[in-house]
Amino acid sequence: MERAASVTAAPLEELVRLGEAARQLKLTPQVARARQAGQYLSRLRGRGMEFDESRPYQPGDDVRNMDWRVTARIGRPYSKLFREERERPVLIGVDARAPMFFAIRGRFKWARAQCAAALLAWAAFQGGDRVGGELFSGAGHLELRPRRGRSSLLRFLKALADQPPGKDDGTASLADPLRRLRRTAHPGSLVVLASDFRGFDESAERQLVRIARHNDVVLFHFHDRLERELPEPGLYRVGDGRRSLVLDTGRRELLEAHQARYRERVERLRRLGRQHGMTWLQCATDEEPVEVLARAFGRRRS
Repeated sequence: MERAASVTAAPLEELVRLGEAARQLKLTPQVARARQAGQYLSRLRGRGMEFDESRPYQPGDDVRNMDWRVTARIGRPYSKLFREERERPVLIGVDARAPMFFAIRGRFKWARAQCAAALLAWAAFQGGDRVGGELFSGAGHLELRPRRGRSSLLRFLKALADQPPGKDDGTASLADPLRRLRRTAHPGSLVVLASDFRGFDESAERQLVRIARHNDVVLFHFHDRLERELPEPGLYRVGDGRRSLVLDTGRRELLEAHQARYRERVERLRRLGRQHGMTWLQCATDEEPVEVLARAFGRRRS
């Protein structure tokens, strides 16, 4: 029996067309929805707050906003005033390592991640936010600083379309990509990581927790159903767009060990998301990212 994914990557034309579908998404604060299909949804903080000025302390001011430097200099208590940022940075990290170029059904994990990242970028642009992020693989990384305007959006979409498949084995730690995202993320940013989360070790966890302290975080997990559900025994042809091999699912002991590692990784991420208020989403290779995102960030109808 042969089953093969039909599409390895999404072309630029498709990523551009997703702008219309993205209009149903709204990346602004909203009450958490009911959990669906294992999702854990947090309340987004929204745009960050920028320091505006200091003024003399008034009864009722939050003591956490005390301006201690001015207070010490003048000798009277002063409070900091803040204003909402007009534009929020949205950083989208997308995993292009070799294991993302895999699927038994539907499209490769990479193709689904491309479309999800494009939808989020479009939604951010349409909401007046700045768009940026990072594409990373075993061959290196491309960092795109968040910028406003359509040219920044199109730059991000073109980078997604032009990204070559990684040639690594996908076991390297995710700590370095997360460390770079942490350094780029302005407090109050929305940070998205689209990945299958191979290589999510203790070092990567520390970086992710540090990001979540001051930013909204969306963990977007891409997977093929083979990774969590054993198919009927048989021969399955799989490939990465360059070469293919035949997978014998009759060797149950090997696949069961693989699935145990997969379940452990996913449950660890879910627990971490619940603990630190992150948004947890999952998309299989035979699912449409726009439907997954609509359940989480769909615009409410009045």
